[in-house]
Amino acid sequence: MGRAARTVEQPSAPSAVLRLSDAAHSPILVNRSMKLSQLLEGVELKRPLIVAEREIAAPCYDSRRAAPGVAFLAIRGEATDGNRFVDAAVERGAVAVISEMPRPATLDPSILWVEVADARKSLAIAAANFFGHPADALQLVGVTGTNGKTTTSYLLDSILRAAGRTSGLFGTIAYRTPLASVAATTTTPESLDLQSFLSEIVHAGGTHAVLEASSHALSMDRLWGCQFAVAVFTNLTRDHLDFHKSFEAYFAAKRRLFEGTGNGPARIGVINVDDPYGERLENIATRTLRYGLRSGEITTRKFTLTAAGLDFEAETPAGPIAVRSQLVGRTNVYNILAAIGAAIALEIAPAAIAAGIAQLESVPGRFERVNAGQPFLVVVDYAHTDDALANLLATSRELLAGGGRILTLFGCGGDRDRAKRPLMGEAAGRASDFVVLTSDNPRSEDPLLIINDALVGLQRTEAEYRVEPDRERAIGLVLEQARAGDIVLIAGKGHENYQVLNDRTVDFDDREVARRLLARMGYAA
Repeated sequence: MGRAARTVEQPSAPSAVLRLSDAAHSPILVNRSMKLSQLLEGVELKRPLIVAEREIAAPCYDSRRAAPGVAFLAIRGEATDGNRFVDAAVERGAVAVISEMPRPATLDPSILWVEVADARKSLAIAAANFFGHPADALQLVGVTGTNGKTTTSYLLDSILRAAGRTSGLFGTIAYRTPLASVAATTTTPESLDLQSFLSEIVHAGGTHAVLEASSHALSMDRLWGCQFAVAVFTNLTRDHLDFHKSFEAYFAAKRRLFEGTGNGPARIGVINVDDPYGERLENIATRTLRYGLRSGEITTRKFTLTAAGLDFEAETPAGPIAVRSQLVGRTNVYNILAAIGAAIALEIAPAAIAAGIAQLESVPGRFERVNAGQPFLVVVDYAHTDDALANLLATSRELLAGGGRILTLFGCGGDRDRAKRPLMGEAAGRASDFVVLTSDNPRSEDPLLIINDALVGLQRTEAEYRVEPDRERAIGLVLEQARAGDIVLIAGKGHENYQVLNDRTVDFDDREVARRLLARMGYAA
């Protein structure tokens, strides 16, 4: 079934919007419904619908949020299969099930069973249908790459605000619309939640949305059916190979943002041509804008880097833009150029671009300073790959003056790509004067085994190091080693305010722990 052109429909009131901020076990809060045939318009079916006019209260993919009248979409996730929870959804009132699997013989005959070719694409299409295709009314910007997605997205969001636009922002830290903001659960929301959030933006009179497009989300079709006005590529380094299995598959997932997610290629691609994978993305979007320090339509010939921020003039197709930023480090020059490229693609005036960059004071957990009056710099950063760690250390080394040292604390996440652990250990050891190796989010793995993997790389270097599995004690250890003029880097978790252990998730915020320990050492802001 093809999808005809349509007028975008807005919900009648905010209460009509399905909100991810509702408790995970609460019923879906909506007051609109549609026929099953309308919900499934554009979905590829394996078998014709026998009953198409059943009234559906809402689509749903989490059985815990099922309610009377919903259609439950049984999708496969990374850890589990939604088909295992069909009975639970039916018990809560689901009247239809949409699945790639054939109908179970034991299912209540009153429940409609719709067999589809691809459950994830079906969820994305049904979500767009249910919410009236809000993406069609917005200028969508997707930012993809290994590092820099969050900062680039925050920069562009600040530029849009400076230009007087009403927009939304979705990424690793939070999902924000003009009506609400909630903590992020994944970098890119699931398609049903995303369409709900986009409908909030449309209802509030918004015109733009900026999304971090993760490789997982692109592979799992969370963005299916969304037409992107701008696709931004930051860089590509090793990450998520536990999921993608090969580097080429990882790159192919990123490339999908430029090739298009069901509605044709992105209209404008903004690519980092200093990255070899950026060059491979040229001319995939309808039009390409290139940025970099060595070449590109958007570049800078020199910049001033200090602990207070960045100062440079960007050369752009819209003319020179004087950049004054409170962000720190060479990597943020790239992030700023990427945001400028996206803003130019959106036809934002240069003055608003400069103002938006200047107004962004910081990004949570990205080179975020912790100041308690101590005579050394303490920085919390989300760096959790070897490349991100190397960039963080290079930035810190450029900031050092007067013979100060770099003291680095880091750990590696459990249930993730094991092969990057020794690479992270080596990156930390080669560029630090002192290293404390600790736990990050061990998840189901033994923290000591994770530490041993990273220790292999760390021991290839000549850095002095200590191992302390308890992260709070490790932070105390690295702070106690610091003296005036040093830089202490607490890497890996950034903005996160929790730690995922084998049997539970506990409250843990590197920034708050560092502040508390500094106060215990006698410092006060």
